[in-house]
Amino acid sequence: MKPVPSTFGQRGMMMIEALMAILIFSLGILGMVGVNALAVASQSDAQYRTNANKFATEIINQIWVNVDRSSEAATALALGAFQHQPGGAACAFAGNPSTAPLITNWVAAVMASGTGLPGATAAMQQIKVVNTVAGMNEVTVTVCWKAPGDAVARRHVMKSLIN
Repeated sequence: MKPVPSTFGQRGMMMIEALMAILIFSLGILGMVGVNALAVASQSDAQYRTNANKFATEIINQIWVNVDRSSEAATALALGAFQHQPGGAACAFAGNPSTAPLITNWVAAVMASGTGLPGATAAMQQIKVVNTVAGMNEVTVTVCWKAPGDAVARRHVMKSLIN
């Protein structure tokens, strides 16, 4: 008598194949979601850095245009009025904040919600003037912010020579 072929060995194989296909598909989708989240975070970081560069460039240009150039001594004295918290380090600046409307308006723009930088405060912004040789004055602008999820503040530093 011939044995009857058994189908018991094949039972459930289609179910296992379907579950494996769903698992592989799910892992692919999760990978795409992770890559998308990383892309959004990188784009936000790039936008914040671009805005920080824009703010630093704007204030250096404003200082360049508004400084008194009647003499070397007047230029150095006038630049001193633009200093904002020249002491401290690592985005925890100290010293006298500037009372010049040009600087206070700039600090307000950096901190403005929606158009400014996230987590930026007045204590995190610095403009430092150093007198150098040959009538040149080095102006260093440091713009700091703290994006959501950042453990430490990020910063952008720009230096310019103003005569």
